[in-house]
Amino acid sequence: MSMHTTEVIRTSELSKSYQGANVLHPLNLRVARHAICGFLGPNGAGKSTTIKLLLGLTRPTGGSATIFGKDSVRDSVAIREKVGYLAQDPRYYDHMSARETLRFTARCFYEGPSRAVEERIAETLDLVGLSAKADRPIKGFSGGERQRLGIAQAQVNHPDLLILDEPAAALDPMGRRDVLAVMERLRQHTTIFYSTHILEDVQRVSDSVAILNHGQLVAQAPIAELLNGNGDIAYTLTLRGAVDAARTRIVDQPWVASVDAEQAAPPELRGATTLQIRVTDAQAAEARLLRLVLDDPDTTVVAFDRTRQNLEAIFLQIVEGGAPTGNPATHARAMQAS
Repeated sequence: MSMHTTEVIRTSELSKSYQGANVLHPLNLRVARHAICGFLGPNGAGKSTTIKLLLGLTRPTGGSATIFGKDSVRDSVAIREKVGYLAQDPRYYDHMSARETLRFTARCFYEGPSRAVEERIAETLDLVGLSAKADRPIKGFSGGERQRLGIAQAQVNHPDLLILDEPAAALDPMGRRDVLAVMERLRQHTTIFYSTHILEDVQRVSDSVAILNHGQLVAQAPIAELLNGNGDIAYTLTLRGAVDAARTRIVDQPWVASVDAEQAAPPELRGATTLQIRVTDAQAAEARLLRLVLDDPDTTVVAFDRTRQNLEAIFLQIVEGGAPTGNPATHARAMQAS
């Protein structure tokens, strides 16, 4: 199978200008089949413009985009038959129920017997967790329920691609949790490409990430690769007591690359010191690092953990113009190597 057949979305130097101003610079975006791809960027970065271009709702100034190998301009009608779309602020007829809304949408796609259509509607309502409220007026729905109904509406025709524009942006934590759970359930059925500025959500559910800033694609990689940073393995060790002696023993180990000390910030850790320890051998660190400290009765271990990269810190570093934290291959992709 060729690389292109595994890609649902592929853009080549796709760009858009309004009145001479570049809103989207030449964009080379790739989204793999059956992936959940988070499309990140600050407000005004060009995310919604990109989505409109992919759906054929606006014409590009330059370059091209293909969905399932079909051109977004020439084949926009055929593409939209295979794509489900949720707008950032979905609107409904509030007097209708969820079931009536899906029935209205389903009739745009299905001409089969009513029983089969109703079965599909029931299946979709169950998928998004709205079966219990299927026959209640939408006007009484919470924000999270309205978003889940929007996903159901986008999913009712069994699309091969779901494009979601800020699906959890205005929701409370419970609403966000429910929407993310629906997206995870849909993973086995379709490819999901969704724009968002909520970095925690991306880290929870996405396979890959594309970051747009000022209309330019500044990073694109599997999320695990992006979070891996420069490949260093690091541990955080918070101590009280004979900290200097413990630090000396740690620094002397051949598998320790560096040790940086700082005063622990939280009030409950006042008086403790946190060591940031970078190592070259994770197995040696797991087997011996803690033991090096615990063997000294004058030292108390308050906390110990392997350092986990945070997507928010990486995102801010990238969009604020710092050197990318990812490896060189990730940065090459960020610079739109095709």
